[in-house]
Amino acid sequence: MTDSTISIVAIGGSTRPDSSSERAVRLAARGAQEAGAHVTTITGRELMLPIYDTETSDRTPQALALVEAIRGADGLLVASPSYHGGVSGMMKNALDYIEDLAAHDPPYLHGRAVGCIAVAYGWQATVSTLQHHQRRRYPIRRRWLDLGRRCRRTAANDRPTGGRIRDDALNIDYLERHRGGQTS
Repeated sequence: MTDSTISIVAIGGSTRPDSSSERAVRLAARGAQEAGAHVTTITGRELMLPIYDTETSDRTPQALALVEAIRGADGLLVASPSYHGGVSGMMKNALDYIEDLAAHDPPYLHGRAVGCIAVAYGWQATVSTLQHHQRRRYPIRRRWLDLGRRCRRTAANDRPTGGRIRDDALNIDYLERHRGGQTS
């Protein structure tokens, strides 16, 4: 990887191996790789971390690996299934670990692009999950890149492998233009 290569961390999925949200984030990650980005993918059971605890700095090796990967990334791809109209608890907890970057320079995800993907059986749950992602953007100082319209389910019978995911091109040019700490 050269200094000019964009580094992306792709996180997502559920506790179910090969879930539709895991396949969606892997599809987006593949698009980023094909566009020349270096991508680290952390999915499914790799995201089953202890509940984020603000009262201790003790972290499991998996939690440390997640935080370090995010610290060094130019951008993130985040995919979540919709659980009761919002981001799953597993994904919310994984994203809570971004708090460990509060004292980092720049803090949190300041100036970085974050692409959010929501996967659900219905459009209402998909939209409300994307809105949940969007509400989190201000506290963690990130750029908003909505990929929810770019990766969508095309089959309602997607358990466990019956559906497919349609992909429109990942906008890697956006990441290229907005890296380096610029803010919106």
